[in-house]
Amino acid sequence: MVATREEWSPQLRRGVLEFCVLALVRGGERYGFELVRALSDVDGLVTTEGTLYPLLGRLRREGLVDTEWKESPSGPPRRYYSLTASGRARLAAFVEEWTRFRDGVDALLGTGGSP
Repeated sequence: MVATREEWSPQLRRGVLEFCVLALVRGGERYGFELVRALSDVDGLVTTEGTLYPLLGRLRREGLVDTEWKESPSGPPRRYYSLTASGRARLAAFVEEWTRFRDGVDALLGTGGSP
């Protein structure tokens, strides 16, 4: 039986979503729905608020992001997320591992360097 894209694509997405969120807040604070929109703009990373908010809660509990409530110009206050030093360290470690992993997979698939 051949696995379909619908079967393996969500696994890939779940595996990298945490690090994509950390990368998005690395550049400056963002609020939750802004993160959903940014992720949805990336082909293959479409996510929902129902997926993102539990992840943000876990990242906060693990000390990888800080949060701050701020007034919104349109509507209720928003919780903004920013990267902590621990979050920066985890993201840097992931980037190093991701680069090695990606290069190895690309080599095996024939889309990068030689194996």
